[in-house]
Amino acid sequence: MTDTYRHKGLRKRLVASLEQRGIKDEAVLAAIGAVPRHFFLDNAFEEHAYEDKPFPIGNEQTISQPYTVAYMTELLEVKRGDRILEIGTGSGYQAAILAAMGARVFTVERQEALYISAKKLLAAIGFSSVRCFFRDGSKGMPEYAPYDKIVVTAGAPVVPEPLLRQLRTGGMLIIPVGEDVQYMYRITRIAETEFKEEVFDAFRFVPFLEGVAPKK
Repeated sequence: MTDTYRHKGLRKRLVASLEQRGIKDEAVLAAIGAVPRHFFLDNAFEEHAYEDKPFPIGNEQTISQPYTVAYMTELLEVKRGDRILEIGTGSGYQAAILAAMGARVFTVERQEALYISAKKLLAAIGFSSVRCFFRDGSKGMPEYAPYDKIVVTAGAPVVPEPLLRQLRTGGMLIIPVGEDVQYMYRITRIAETEFKEEVFDAFRFVPFLEGVAPKK
């Protein structure tokens, strides 16, 4: 795997386009400028890796378009050292962005093939601190809770209750909620039983599914 000057130049251009679309968080832009997105894509898509588009990654899943990753990450207000739980590892790209920003990342994937390839890739490109797990993301990961932040990378019809319980007070959950079209929700835990809900723009995500995927 090589990251050439050309790739770096294309990332620079991508970062400029994200700024034009309204992404302001310097740390988010720096992470997108630093992490080679082409490593997370099939070779067939390498030429297009720095276009602002989603691409298939197998198992009926996609790698989100960079704007969506940047948008969600900006809403998370990531601080160095934050304990962040990601539900839906997919290609591993979002986890790499969070790790590049100095977060301690725990990521859960329900598709075994994606879990294995993402874990291998993240370790190979210097993100071995990301802790990857193959399990049902709808239950979160209570044994490592509480988390400062939780991010869900699939569209959920409702907000899973266990995820809210695993936030520390002051912590926040970013989750796309809805059936055909999802609205980005940011839910902040104000107190033990009190939550503040904010609703942002509309997106389209693959559906959030419970359980682990059956072996093919």
